[in-house]
Amino acid sequence: MTIVTRFAPSPTGRLHVGNIRTALHNWLLAKKAGGRFLLRIDDTDRERSREEYVEAIRADLDWLGLTPDGEYRQSARFALYETALERLAAAGRAYPAYESAQELELKRKVQLSRGLPPVYDRAALALGDAERAALEAEGIRPHWRFKLDHDTPIAWADGIRGAQQLDPKLLSDPVIRRADGSWLYMLPSAVDDIEMGVTDVIRGEDHVTNTGLQLQMFAALGATPPRFGHEALLTGSEGKLSKRLGSLGVDAMRDDGIEREALIAKLARIGTSQPVEPVTDAAPLIAGFDLSTFGRAPARFDMAELETLNTRIVHQMDFDRVADRLPAGMDAAAWEAIRPNLAKVAEAADWWAIVQGPVTHRADPADRDFLNAAADVASAIDWSVNPWGALTAGLKGDTGRFGKTLFLPLRLALTGRASGPEMAALLPLIGREEAVVRLRAAAA
Repeated sequence: MTIVTRFAPSPTGRLHVGNIRTALHNWLLAKKAGGRFLLRIDDTDRERSREEYVEAIRADLDWLGLTPDGEYRQSARFALYETALERLAAAGRAYPAYESAQELELKRKVQLSRGLPPVYDRAALALGDAERAALEAEGIRPHWRFKLDHDTPIAWADGIRGAQQLDPKLLSDPVIRRADGSWLYMLPSAVDDIEMGVTDVIRGEDHVTNTGLQLQMFAALGATPPRFGHEALLTGSEGKLSKRLGSLGVDAMRDDGIEREALIAKLARIGTSQPVEPVTDAAPLIAGFDLSTFGRAPARFDMAELETLNTRIVHQMDFDRVADRLPAGMDAAAWEAIRPNLAKVAEAADWWAIVQGPVTHRADPADRDFLNAAADVASAIDWSVNPWGALTAGLKGDTGRFGKTLFLPLRLALTGRASGPEMAALLPLIGREEAVVRLRAAAA
């Protein structure tokens, strides 16, 4: 059997790391099994769905390399949901209900005041044809509910949480279609999983009850349900992650210089027993993906940890991977010299500006004669092989300086910075003529 997974975002906002983690885990599961990963745009909410968010979802997945093997739009599949509702109604598993939101809220409050679970009382099932016709004649349009089978316990083997069981008597018959004709999540999602051939679904543990309800929908429609795995939710410093935490949005992180490899490496293993490592290739993440390593405790997403991981990944990146993001004129040698000092690729521009100059530094009076001597040595040495070694060796012999008193004045005069990339790699980029100019200027 071909493994088929799916990612099903609603286009009502930008993706955040919680969404991407779900997409990534479904993608990893499919890729490990040589299966298919599908994108389903859940755009049944016509008021809140925006085409700009659909485009943003595609762009984010493309940037991350999570290319779907197919795309579906729920807004193009309403006829399938209509047919499914008709089948359920004919089988006595879906029924119209006429209570208003205010009436339902009052019922819930009464039940809670009596110490009872706030479960819908199925009053709509007691209505006769004449009563329903009278309500509709008054302009009251029904919403539709799925009728749960109270005599069959809901049970499944969850890929992450293990054996799960729900008592349907403690659950309300879920509303599957609103009075205005719009669809809620539950039935369309189940119908799509059937029609798209989805075999496995990884999603957040906040969907556990939804899964229980949908398992009965699959059975009522005569279909085999997918295998489900419910992972613990991510948390941040402000609590549960949400679309409103814009600082954790994929677009914001991308704009801030977070590499896709860092985000994937972090999200692939956060909340598992496997270590988060600075891998730049998805292959080991695919090979090592295993639901049995997932824990039950919420996993904390820490931006500081992601930035540290990002730094480690930047230090591994080849020139070809970043060339289109580097300043004009910066070549592979310059990238390799500067790369160990970067936390983000964009910072390379700052160091390239130092290489190109000008650099302004007024040396301590005690160092000025030393820097003039350095300029003399720099003019005379062979620059074809290790000019930094030749410069410091000559100065050590001529001046008797060593250690910090030798190296720091040179670095300050040549770069204007007290720390940075290895001078052995940086000095050849600066070049003889410019180095002499900077040394003389600092000594002036």
